[in-house]
Amino acid sequence: VSTQSTWGQKLLNLFLMSSETDKTVPVETETVENDTEEVLGPDGKKISKSQLKKMKKLQEAQTKKEAKAKVKAAEQADKDQVRIESAKSVVSEEDRSLPAAKRIEIAQVSAHVGVRVKIFGWVHVLRVQGNSMMFIELRDGTGFPPVLQCVLTGKMCQTYNAVTLHREAAVCIYGTIIEDKRAKGGHELQADYWELVGFSDSEVDGRFNDESGVETLADQRHLVIRQTTPSLILKVRSHVLQCFREHFFDKGWYEITPPTLVQTQVEGGSTLFKLDYFGEPAYLTQSSQLYLETAVPALGKVFCVLPSFRAEKSRTRRHLSEYTHFEGEAAFITFEDLLNILEDMVVNVAERLVKKCGDVLTSINPDFKVPERPFMRMPYADAIKYCREHNIYKDEEKKEHFEFGDDIPEGPERKMTDQIGKPIFLCRFPAAMKSFYMARDKADNSLTESVDLLMPGVGEIIGGSMRSWNLEDLLKGYEREGLDPSPYYWYNDLRRFGSCPHGGWGLGLERYLCWILKRDHIREVCLYPRHLGRCKP
Repeated sequence: VSTQSTWGQKLLNLFLMSSETDKTVPVETETVENDTEEVLGPDGKKISKSQLKKMKKLQEAQTKKEAKAKVKAAEQADKDQVRIESAKSVVSEEDRSLPAAKRIEIAQVSAHVGVRVKIFGWVHVLRVQGNSMMFIELRDGTGFPPVLQCVLTGKMCQTYNAVTLHREAAVCIYGTIIEDKRAKGGHELQADYWELVGFSDSEVDGRFNDESGVETLADQRHLVIRQTTPSLILKVRSHVLQCFREHFFDKGWYEITPPTLVQTQVEGGSTLFKLDYFGEPAYLTQSSQLYLETAVPALGKVFCVLPSFRAEKSRTRRHLSEYTHFEGEAAFITFEDLLNILEDMVVNVAERLVKKCGDVLTSINPDFKVPERPFMRMPYADAIKYCREHNIYKDEEKKEHFEFGDDIPEGPERKMTDQIGKPIFLCRFPAAMKSFYMARDKADNSLTESVDLLMPGVGEIIGGSMRSWNLEDLLKGYEREGLDPSPYYWYNDLRRFGSCPHGGWGLGLERYLCWILKRDHIREVCLYPRHLGRCKP
């Protein structure tokens, strides 16, 4: 009976893989002892003798290559060990005749050309040139570009700390700042002395690379964020929070801090994280909206920036289990006032951001532009009509059109938004689709004064509405949702003691960042993303 032997299969695999890639592929090899054994190919046909001969030669070449690599690695290890032992006797000391070094940060180098300075930081990139020259790209968390090239020569490159230096080591480098157009940022540090502050293991280079998968990058997130783009994204995130706060502080709003441990739901019970609170049932908040509403009669216009939690078992590119929620509420406004508040917020924050960190922003997203006013107002009914007219289907496979009352999922919604190509206020959703607290539209009681802001490239980034301010209407909302109104006694009291027209919104910071930075996945703009299957590190 013809069989496909173990050694023959290995040779065959090696032959086929090397033919496809023109690279020698490392595999476990064996000595061929039976050259009369019949070998079958993947198609079940017998491999010819000439092919077998070629495959055997390939096997022999691979074996020789592996042996040669082992010898070379051993020789290099011996050389490295000799160099390390020799380096233990080399001493590099600071020249006390030089001017005292002034401590600065990388962001300050342009103001210190010709000055002897010292800078603490981390080795971002290390290049060794022979035994007497090293190039270190130093990172300290400041400046743009966020690194400074430092040139080390002579004994500074020959000490034990120098020959065992690896990326991410913490160091302090002394020297003089010079101008050099070839260097990143146009400046360079000509070092005259350096100190090792914190050792870094050589393992750092093997934790992840450009080919690493999503799960590996998530596990190593604490190291990934040290890379240039992730760290710049976190800087933009910080500036965005600052710009939002400045925008509202300048307009007389107050920031408050509602609790995140609650006993009421806002957006439906299926997405609640439940927990035991000293023997009582409690939840992680879905939204701080209800508490913001209680502060409106005390402060007039309020906002908060806090985490919200949704127990959605979703693995989409825009869903998180924990996200940063920017929410606001204001009294004595109309629905049109609310839309104007949101439009002004989005445009003004974008303008502030460009002024504050435009260079960093455009280095990540060169195409970013401040959106133009006015934003398009599109009633929900018109969105359904648009989808039907432009063949944006509810079910692409069945070519099934949307009907009035259908929820428009992320995919079709984004397709519509990208086709239109500008910000859209999607307004006036049917009451049956929305939460119990939303006010009804004055012209059509079956609709709500509600809005989603859709941005090209990402979809929804804001959801808002006018709030129901009549107690009777609110109680009907509880009944429709099957909610017990008693835990909401404090929220109901707002309708009993000085109720007034008011409205607000919630903005997902991570979705906003995906829009301005043109990031495809929401995990890229979080410090440590939390979603289905991921709660570490």
